[in-house]
Amino acid sequence: MLAGLRPALTQEPLRLPVPRGDHTAWRRRQCLTRITCARGDRRVAARVLLFAAMTSAALGARAPAHGCDLCAIYTTTEMRQDQTGFRLGVAEQFTYFGTLQNNGQEVANPDDEFLSSSVTQVFLGYNFHPRMGLQLNLPVIARDYRRIVTDGVQTGDTAGLGDMSLLFVAKPVSYVDLSRVAHIIGFAGVELPTGSTAFLAEEAKQPPCIPFPDPTSCNRRAHLERSVPLPPRLHPHHSGGPPSGIHGHDLTLGSGSVDGIMGAELFGSWDRLFATASVQYLMRSTGAYGYTFANDLMFAAGPGYYLLTGDALWGAPYALRAQVLLNGETKGVDSVDGTRVGDTAITALYLGPVLGFDWAEHLGSEFSAELPVLQNNSGLQIVPDYRLRAALTWRF
Repeated sequence: MLAGLRPALTQEPLRLPVPRGDHTAWRRRQCLTRITCARGDRRVAARVLLFAAMTSAALGARAPAHGCDLCAIYTTTEMRQDQTGFRLGVAEQFTYFGTLQNNGQEVANPDDEFLSSSVTQVFLGYNFHPRMGLQLNLPVIARDYRRIVTDGVQTGDTAGLGDMSLLFVAKPVSYVDLSRVAHIIGFAGVELPTGSTAFLAEEAKQPPCIPFPDPTSCNRRAHLERSVPLPPRLHPHHSGGPPSGIHGHDLTLGSGSVDGIMGAELFGSWDRLFATASVQYLMRSTGAYGYTFANDLMFAAGPGYYLLTGDALWGAPYALRAQVLLNGETKGVDSVDGTRVGDTAITALYLGPVLGFDWAEHLGSEFSAELPVLQNNSGLQIVPDYRLRAALTWRF
């Protein structure tokens, strides 16, 4: 459950070479490295799974966009037999924003402003040591939106690469016995400014309106501001334009800053029950146009249960699991050249089911849906109505 996004399952090799000598010891060891054991060894079956999370960052691998649109940096961590090698995966988060809130209270949305955001993280990892490795995350972002601007209602879209991240991942704690499994994973890295910052130009301080060469231009802008049926107190930091819940910091693909990432994941299981927890902290620096995104804390936790396990699906073990996960995020107020941007802070909680399936030593997958249970924001913002997540990992 790191980065972000949320946990992704992947599995370690299930077959071990048979050593000479004590075959009973080998068979017991083999059972401990499988989700299910042979029929004669069911009483010593140990369900071991691997979990990684969210976690954003678009995350985070995150896109430095609207606070509620962050995916945690997505990582995958082998929770079974430790091994070196490559892994490749993709994680998707789709978020639909359609509700306007002012300081945590829902307000009217007369012009039907909305933002639909897709953050797809492609990640490549390599374990150069059984318990240590590197992971590269590259987000691809696509957004459609409708918002109020000075000249009226604007409908548009934007797409491109987000800010790339490079992580060092380590597993300092790993415990397995006949019925219990426990793992602790830590990670740290940097987020690099590879995404476009064109929309952040909107956040730069606007010059005063000059009625030249068109003497009526300033009058038209003032008339538009007065015609929008929202009181002036709802105006965010864009004092020179009409009130809107969608601005440049919501739409930008990149931040223009080099940022630090750190976090941890925990996994524990007993028989068919398991639980996961994760935390990720993003430390921000000043980026393009003097804009500084606030530091961001993301976390997730929840219990789960193995619904179905076996070892005869196309000749390999498999597991189907379900989980209820609570995701949260809290971030402060952004700033531009030291001036606070009042409509950027948020604390939010999301709750929803997770369904995952893993097969053999190669494939891990999961899907989740989340609804907001708490969204406390500053200023006028458009906030999520729901989020959908999916992930697919292949280990070579």
